[in-house]
Amino acid sequence: MNKINNLFKVKQDGILSIFMTAGYPELNSTIKSLVALQESGVDMIELGMPFSDPLADGPVIQQSSSVAIGNGMTLKVLFSQLEGFREKVHVPIILMGYVNTVMQFGIEAFCVKCQEVGIDGVILPDLPLFEYEASYKELFEKHGLLNVFLVTPQTSDERIREIDNASDGFIYLVSSASTTGSAKKITGVENYLERIQGMNLNSNTIVGFNIKDKKSFNSACKLSNGAIIGSAFVKAIEGSQNLKEDINKFIKTIK
Repeated sequence: MNKINNLFKVKQDGILSIFMTAGYPELNSTIKSLVALQESGVDMIELGMPFSDPLADGPVIQQSSSVAIGNGMTLKVLFSQLEGFREKVHVPIILMGYVNTVMQFGIEAFCVKCQEVGIDGVILPDLPLFEYEASYKELFEKHGLLNVFLVTPQTSDERIREIDNASDGFIYLVSSASTTGSAKKITGVENYLERIQGMNLNSNTIVGFNIKDKKSFNSACKLSNGAIIGSAFVKAIEGSQNLKEDINKFIKTIK
């Protein structure tokens, strides 16, 4: 069973997922961060593939992506770093990024490498549902990759149903129509989350965008299976001299 599906099988609420940028703050800090996050009790990790024009990301993650690229991080380097990482890291790992990055690497080659190193799923916000189903679904499934779709407060019920039917892992609920790390509070989106909850979807749901502390995490978890923290975590390890200590300290403020 895919590690993502297994997670939701054994834990139905309070799932904490952390977004981190590969190659940040240092080129070779990726595996150290993955291990430290797992040891701190994180349930799932989104590993960001640095991209030069990350439109959905706010300034904090954009900056981390820029730093990572400057450090020399590429998808090829990332896959090289991930070789053998499953000997140490057992939580579900999702690669998150943009279609351009994957296409430049080669879609099939990407899927093959994901399977080889042990990646469980991908989040590609700019990959349309129809294109995924027409061109990539069979390839992803062949290599054991779950594709995670995003919905926003503006997504129609009809569209959400389509996404629910196409999902085999979980649905990423974007908390607001903004970029990641916005100053907007999670409060005020309860109606949206209640609307999703009331649809009785087949898929599990995780809330992302603007979840930054224990209060917003707990609020999101009341109306979903869990939540994703990105910008706040990236900011917390900026310039870190002791990743393990700083990561553990941050996670303790959430759990």
